Amino acid sequence: MIERTHLRILREIQRRGSLTAAAEALNLTQSALSHTVKKLERQIGTSLWRKEGRSLELTEAGRYLRQEAFRLLPQLERIDEVLEQFASGEKGTLRIGMECHPCYQWLLKVVEPFLSRWPGVEVDVRQEFQFGGVAALFNHDIDILVTPDPICKKGIQFEPVFLYEQVLVVSQDNPLAELAYIEPRHLLDQTLYTYPVAIERLDIYQQFLLPAQCSPRKHKTIEATEIMLQMVATNRGVATLPQWLVDEYSTRLPIVAVRLGTGGIAKHIHLGTRSTEVPSKYAVGFQNLALKIGETA
Repeated sequence: MIERTHLRILREIQRRGSLTAAAEALNLTQSALSHTVKKLERQIGTSLWRKEGRSLELTEAGRYLRQEAFRLLPQLERIDEVLEQFASGEKGTLRIGMECHPCYQWLLKVVEPFLSRWPGVEVDVRQEFQFGGVAALFNHDIDILVTPDPICKKGIQFEPVFLYEQVLVVSQDNPLAELAYIEPRHLLDQTLYTYPVAIERLDIYQQFLLPAQCSPRKHKTIEATEIMLQMVATNRGVATLPQWLVDEYSTRLPIVAVRLGTGGIAKHIHLGTRSTEVPSKYAVGFQNLALKIGETA
């Protein structure tokens, strides 16, 4: 029944003051405009206007439709604009899954400039995956997975965006703070704090302690990075974290980073995406920004 063309006709008649001017504004002939309105009048069973001499008077139905035209058309035009933004990749929601606790600190460095560059895009960060992020990415629950431990799976691709070193964090009062590097035996009498992650996914165990058949005196898990570092700062234990994260906190906490072994443990933050589809423009923009920030870190 009512189409956008009908609303635009009533709005332009009000704006322009005549059928001729309204028709010109809408790129219609006056006869085509009149025909369109007459057809609508037949459909709704009532007149929208009447001519009194050379002037045009809207009926009550016409005035109502004119009022609704001024109310509805801006909303419809806004819908058009938003849909165009979606189509052009300028608007949407970027869903990011996090598989590691300290990665969230790194993510903040990327999100702030990303939001400035893409004002029409919302960012939804989901941290509940732990090590189920690949399944979430594969099932389209998220668009990008941030992880230091990529898992090969058909249809999923990973790109390294930020290289860092995993280090041991100790209190300045801990004797280990004086060493150039840590050997596995140095942790035999220490309490080791880690995030609540299975041992088989912890680098400190898989790449450092277990190959040397060593274990810390105690192993405790803590969810929050800040609490973990407070415990380390008061010399209640040690932890392993990215070097860049320790550098940030060492300015306000009495903590020191010590290399794990003579060569250290090198890690990458990876971004995982689905290789089976073309990513949105803003998803590509996020990846490029992450790479740029990683290169300058």
